[in-house]
Amino acid sequence: MISRPSRHCTVELQALPSRIGQVRRIVSAQLRYWHLDPLIDPAALGVTELLTNVHRHAEPDKQCTVEIALMPDRLTVSVRDQDPRLPRLRACDPVSTHGRGLALVAAVSQSWGMHARDDGSGKVVWFTLAVPRSATAATSPIGAHGTGRTAPPGGTDASRPAPAPAAPLSGPAPVPEPISAPAPAPITPAPVPVTPAPVPVTPAPAPATAPAPAPAVRERAPAAARSAVSH
Repeated sequence: MISRPSRHCTVELQALPSRIGQVRRIVSAQLRYWHLDPLIDPAALGVTELLTNVHRHAEPDKQCTVEIALMPDRLTVSVRDQDPRLPRLRACDPVSTHGRGLALVAAVSQSWGMHARDDGSGKVVWFTLAVPRSATAATSPIGAHGTGRTAPPGGTDASRPAPAPAAPLSGPAPVPEPISAPAPAPITPAPVPVTPAPVPVTPAPAPATAPAPAPAVRERAPAAARSAVSH
């Protein structure tokens, strides 16, 4: 049973030396975007060797397609070209600088293989790499919440169950009672201190002093008269 890939990338190119380096960088950047950094080196090495074989041996042209398919537990990298002839795995020569492409692919991959296309128009050579467990949650469609996203939106944690939705309330929603603003408290003005004005003090008039009685004047009769009287 073939499972549907959760991530997929395809690159079409002419297998020329300048283009092979570009495709290696494209594959590395795509795996980094999928948070599969541990698979970058083996995947880049494997795709470089397969494209080099196409450049050296494929006929009548070097047109090919690189396909990367990510499953929950494995990454599959395949190269499809126009030549129906299948490559052969050769014994490694310690001093030879050629003929080690498929041996290197077999050494760095979990599995590998090849098959001719059903319509006879070419062949496909592929290899797989095991996906680390730590990267499975980040690259799964459920954990990614959509294409090209590797974290739940809004900073939520996908490993925690979402809270159950609140049960709908039957009947019309209650109308909230209007809230009356409290009456303002009466403001009592602070008492103003009253300073009494000084009362002018008018001195009482001095009591009138009664005039001293005039000395009584007693008239004395002349001496001649006193003599007459005394007789």
